[in-house]
Amino acid sequence: MKELLDKLNIKYNNIKLYEQAFIHTSYAYEHNLKSYETLEFLGDAIVDLIISDYLYKSGKYTEGEMTKIRASYVCENALYEYSTDLNLSKYIKVGVGETRSDGTHKKAIMADVFEAFMGAVYLDLGYEKTKEIGLKIIVPYIENKDIMLFKDYKSTLQEAVQTDKKSLEYELLEETGPAHNRTFKICVKVDGINLGEGIGSSKKEAEQNAAKKALSILSK
Repeated sequence: MKELLDKLNIKYNNIKLYEQAFIHTSYAYEHNLKSYETLEFLGDAIVDLIISDYLYKSGKYTEGEMTKIRASYVCENALYEYSTDLNLSKYIKVGVGETRSDGTHKKAIMADVFEAFMGAVYLDLGYEKTKEIGLKIIVPYIENKDIMLFKDYKSTLQEAVQTDKKSLEYELLEETGPAHNRTFKICVKVDGINLGEGIGSSKKEAEQNAAKKALSILSK
């Protein structure tokens, strides 16, 4: 943990916040601890704000472009990439079942941990420090044209549907598995018609997979 904090020049006040950011619900349940879920909720909003602020102040983009770029760089695939770059998997604590299925390297868990970590920085050191770290990690991806834009199928589908002024909604069809290892099945409906279903270990992942299916159908 100290290696990570030193790398990001984080002079912490409350180390317990950072430790909590890496505790998956499965580990928390087995050891009677608080998981990263509440920190993830906070971090999700903060990462959105950091990227929105950056794009607005750059003055380079229209509203539509900012919306698309933001969605692409805060989607699960992007968060997983940031988490991988920081090697966050080595700090993640999961329960016995998740350990058997290599839970510390699962995309959904690693994406969640990145957001939880940002939430911990915010609570410990405030917005400006969190913004500094977030921009240092994410902006190179936005500005480096050689790095492929992370595919955000939900945003792409939203744009396609808006063109024809059709309604778009995601519906949770099924939620299975224990609390620490849930599987979600979600369908996406366009004007009330089911155009695709997706499965994932998080609602975000399932929605992205459903949107991907819908796009493949619409393109035919």
